[in-house]
Amino acid sequence: MADKLLAFDTSTEHLSVAVRHGDRVLSHSGAGGAQASSTLLPLIRQLLADAGLALADLDAIVFGRGPGSFTGLRTACSVAQGLAFGAKVPLLPVDTLLAVANEARHAFGAQRVVAALDARMDQLYAAPYDFDTAGPFGGDPEPLLLAPEALDVPTGWAIAGNAFAAYGPRLASATARHEVLPLATAMLRLAPALLAAGRTVPAAQAWPLYVRDKVAQTTEERAAIKAAAAVPQNPA
Repeated sequence: MADKLLAFDTSTEHLSVAVRHGDRVLSHSGAGGAQASSTLLPLIRQLLADAGLALADLDAIVFGRGPGSFTGLRTACSVAQGLAFGAKVPLLPVDTLLAVANEARHAFGAQRVVAALDARMDQLYAAPYDFDTAGPFGGDPEPLLLAPEALDVPTGWAIAGNAFAAYGPRLASATARHEVLPLATAMLRLAPALLAAGRTVPAAQAWPLYVRDKVAQTTEERAAIKAAAAVPQNPA
């Protein structure tokens, strides 16, 4: 059994790092975003030292592969690659939406969850996870990029993620709404099943999961959107 694991996620504005050594779990959460590239490695070193582990002792390095912030995903993947190359440790990529759904399941008992993360540019990253009937990965759905109004939430399902502050009134009604993030501790909980399923990759294949190909709108596109919003709608 893999009981020596490092996990981290930098896909949102929140940085999350955790280490498991046997039954002991140490974790840190804090500000991410632009700070993540400078703070992630020192935090990893500190947590490993506190857990009495060296990098080479690890059974695997678990990282959030996306979807999420382009800069955050590149940070996570590059750090995971560098650590794995140096220590010759396998890498375990975890979808950030699966980590969100798992956190909602763990913290609130939600078994059927639509995970939704703010993708900026008036869009969401989203995917439905059914832990009741589809196993430990909730069915392994493909992540979607869509407008908040287009999010489909079946009756009786919960919504979980960080999209409520920006898009709350525009989201479908749901049995419950859970404000959760893709935490490293959730990734540690997922790791045993993912390892058993053979989901590790070599360092050279630690690739981000990009759902959006475009990072930002052009000036012309932003102007067109504003102009369209300003046009009065014809009454029915």
